[in-house]
This record gives sequence, structure tokens and C-alpha cells, in this order.
Amino acid sequence: MSKKLEEYIREHKKAFDDGTPSDQLWSKIETALDKEKVKKPLRVPLWFAIAASLIVVMAITFIYTYRSQKTGVEIADVNPVYAQKEMKFASLIEQKKDSLMVYAEENPKLYSEFSADLQKLGADYENLKKQLQNSPNQKLVVRAMVKNLELQLQVINQQLSIINEVSQYKRENKI
Repeated sequence: MSKKLEEYIREHKKAFDDGTPSDQLWSKIETALDKEKVKKPLRVPLWFAIAASLIVVMAITFIYTYRSQKTGVEIADVNPVYAQKEMKFASLIEQKKDSLMVYAEENPKLYSEFSADLQKLGADYENLKKQLQNSPNQKLVVRAMVKNLELQLQVINQQLSIINEVSQYKRENKI
């Protein structure tokens, strides 16, 4: 079919070349173009661009601030050696507290006095933890935190020693 079309175009080439559109056709095209509105590109007002930029900057600032507050400073960030000591003392304290709980049934009054001392030291430790976030001398605060844990461990050891002595005294006096 394409060969027939090509032959037809070759044979009637002069007829195609001779014809020009009429003036009426050109005037219709002109009026149609005049009627169509030329769409202008979307222009964003300057104040809108500034507002969008401010929103983006504020969002980035908020995200950065939120993340930095959330992570906070840990002992390992300040001094890894003290972080290891903290882990060691914390695990020992938990073990010793479990041992104290065993004696709590035998000497509830003594245990309540001991637990009050431990709670005070624990509250001091939590305060130090909060101070670590904003302290200009974080190493000093970390040392104080580790020292607090050492004191807690010493207090628990003394408490266990006292409870053992009291238990031994009670056993000896019953016989």
C-alpha cells in the first residue's frame, strides 16, 4: 500500500506544490490564535518563597535539636573506662540488692532503714545523670557518678555484713 501512495504522490506532485492555502484560512487561524490565551508560567510570589524557605529551615533546626536532646550524653561518651566501671558496679549492686531482699523477711525494720539509704544514693545518682547533660566539666560529673555507685556498693556490703552479724547473734542466743 505504501508503494501505491508513493506513486500517487510522484504523479501528482505538481498539484500538491501548486496549491497554497486561501487567505480566508490564514485569517481563521489568526483569529483562533488570538482567542486562545497564552498560558503564562506559574510565578511564585516572593513572600511565598521566603515563607517556604523559613519553614524548611525551622523544620531542619527542630529535627536536629530534637535528635541531639534525645540522644544525650552517656558516660561512655565522656570516658569509656568509667563506663565499664559503671556497668560492673551496677551489676554488683543488683546482685547484692537481691541478697538483701532475702534478709528482708527476717529483719523488715532493718531492711527498711537500709533501703532508705540506698534510695537516697540512687536519687543522688539520677541527679548526677541529669547534670551530666549540661555540665561544662563532664569528666568531673562522671567521676562523681562512679563514686556514687562505689558508695552504694559499699553501703550494701556493710548492710549485708550487719545483717549477717544480727542473724548470727540471733542464732547463738537461741541455743
